[in-house]
Amino acid sequence: MTEKINKTEEEWRKELTPEQYRVLRQKATEMPFSGEYEGVMTPGVYKCAACGQELFLSDSKFDSGCGWPSFFQPASEDNVDAQEDNSLGMRRVEVTCSRCGSHLGHVFPDGPRPTGLRYCINSVSLKLDPKEE
Repeated sequence: MTEKINKTEEEWRKELTPEQYRVLRQKATEMPFSGEYEGVMTPGVYKCAACGQELFLSDSKFDSGCGWPSFFQPASEDNVDAQEDNSLGMRRVEVTCSRCGSHLGHVFPDGPRPTGLRYCINSVSLKLDPKEE
């Protein structure tokens, strides 16, 4: 089991950019089609921008057309947590990093095979570690 990271909001503010803090810690959403990784298909591992935990592999990334990076499964089920989110008058499932609790995005049941899931993730929540070719 991964050791949890617990920091004060002041510590997070010092480590993250204002936009990262807004999304990762305050559960905001970046504008669609504005994120760094939205159209990127570079091989590698997508890690949590706050704590570096592996979240998604590029092999599970697909172009959903929704405006945010989309994946059909996490790198490990243990690395992401999901909880019901009824904010903004919608019923959704929020996805957070299991290590630091940072908000990543949401998961929807309209993705491709083999899982049928679409993890719709904010680019600012991710850091791509490119795979050496």
